[in-house]
Amino acid sequence: MQRFLNAVFGVFLALLALAVAMPSAWAAKCGNTSAGFPQWVEATKKEAARKGFNQRTINATLGNVRYATKTIRLDRNQRSFKLSLNQFMQKRGANAIVSRGKQLKQRHKQLFNSLEKRYGVPPGVILAIWGMETGFGGYMGSEDTISALATLAYDCRRSKFFTNELYAAMTIIQQGQLSRKQMRGAGHGELGHTQFLPSSYLRYAVDGDGNGRRDLVGSRTDALASTANYLRAKGWKRGRGYQPGQTNFRAIQAWNAAGVYQKAIAIIALQIDS
Repeated sequence: MQRFLNAVFGVFLALLALAVAMPSAWAAKCGNTSAGFPQWVEATKKEAARKGFNQRTINATLGNVRYATKTIRLDRNQRSFKLSLNQFMQKRGANAIVSRGKQLKQRHKQLFNSLEKRYGVPPGVILAIWGMETGFGGYMGSEDTISALATLAYDCRRSKFFTNELYAAMTIIQQGQLSRKQMRGAGHGELGHTQFLPSSYLRYAVDGDGNGRRDLVGSRTDALASTANYLRAKGWKRGRGYQPGQTNFRAIQAWNAAGVYQKAIAIIALQIDS
């Protein structure tokens, strides 16, 4: 009898191990070359359906996706963040951003005053981010967002992070906030005037112009209001300083992890606000 019970227990353990292993066997597997990308896409379609995405959304996104070699090249070559602060500001055209920012601050005074009144964020900070990210909307990127995110989700370096961003982008499309065609941006899937990642888009985007949609690509007002809302959500305190060591610098740090970027934003913002 004991031998029989041992055998039954052994079978039970084997079945338990198989059950634990099955989800990982079914999961989409990452890769560091384009070779396995088509297989990954097919597996991700099934995973997306299990997560509740409808077939229309899956077809509109994963049904027409490509491996973005430019995105991988950009991901492996982010050298500007390794520059000194002076080199970084020169490369990014800090003086031009300050000059243009001052002009826009006066031209759209009512808008920036209303944003500061509502969110507590002064114009210079919003303008510094806007100018640094896209040259005040002059270049928001031309990469297909879904392909960029799918490529980074498949790539093994940061697969989990970008898989979440891919599903966030698909959620934006399924909710009707943006179409696949409108989703064109930077190489890492950033969108709009101030380059929101899709997960931040879902959490912090607001309808600044009151038309019932949160459109950070087509609406400058939505994008700038959402930037102010993001900073407030990250701890911005009305009337406090935002230079390194001051209260609101932490909110600027939440925007971008690179130290030179954070300091550049603080310096440019102060010059615009002066």
